[in-house]
Amino acid sequence: MKFRTTMLMLAAVLLFIAPGSGYAQDLPSSNSDPIQQLRLTPEQRQRIRVIFAENKDERQMSNRRLREANIALEQALDAEPADENLIDQRINELAAAQAGQTRMRIRMELKIRRELRPEQLAIWRQIRLRLKDFADAQRSDRPHTLG
Repeated sequence: MKFRTTMLMLAAVLLFIAPGSGYAQDLPSSNSDPIQQLRLTPEQRQRIRVIFAENKDERQMSNRRLREANIALEQALDAEPADENLIDQRINELAAAQAGQTRMRIRMELKIRRELRPEQLAIWRQIRLRLKDFADAQRSDRPHTLG
């Protein structure tokens, strides 16, 4: 669930910072580019870019912490013999890293939302729904495999 939410937000972030990216072309079309649908002013685009720039270091640290927590948990799971106390500790570290990343992502989205007019927020919500539908369709097309 958290991974899906993160991926959806990442897609939304990509829409804001990379209007010419190929990702937007892969989204289900509603006859125009999602960025163009928002009709961001040059000032809004600049302020949103500044928001991303201001949060770059925090995003990188958060992503690194999450990766490291995942690796540490995998290593604890692979250890012989398994140390359940260590595994519980690694689970708690991973949960803390995920929570930190979620907090950072939500704070950033709130800052972006403050830059949008009410009609742009309505379009933002529609884009998010389309991204969710797209991600759900992609996930249902993939075969489920273990490890």
